Amino acid sequence: MRIPKTVFAAGLAFACSTQSQAQEATPRIGDTHIISRDDHRVFRGSHRIYNRMADGLVEVTYCNRSYWVRYATVAWTQLEVDRGYEVRVEFNRGKGWRPICAHPEEQVTLADLGIHEDPRIVVQEDGPTESRINRFAAISKSFSPNGNASGKSSYHATE
Repeated sequence: MRIPKTVFAAGLAFACSTQSQAQEATPRIGDTHIISRDDHRVFRGSHRIYNRMADGLVEVTYCNRSYWVRYATVAWTQLEVDRGYEVRVEFNRGKGWRPICAHPEEQVTLADLGIHEDPRIVVQEDGPTESRINRFAAISKSFSPNGNASGKSSYHATE
């Protein structure tokens, strides 16, 4: 009897967590996304873009307005256009999506952001792998004496 109760409890916990994750991903009124549509205007996919800065986001400009996006979003936009889909910045007004900016792929590219990796890698890694290497180098540098990797001692050390 204990096994079925345990299985039921695990299933219930999984269902609740899945539902809450799905609700977080559901667009709300006021959300802005880059949306990909096919030739028949059928929805293919989307990435949320933000109106304010947060960790892991980079500032970009679409149609003379600043947004903050993940590097993977810019890469995904390029890939969707390569697949033949149309991408636009769209705003959720509660009764459907309103296009607010066409051709974001022409306004911001990975190269504009200093990224020269294949967009598929950037999407898969959820960001550039080059900056991750630099981030680890910066962390390593911060733990070395004098904040540099040269190995020279700090003025606190005795000689």
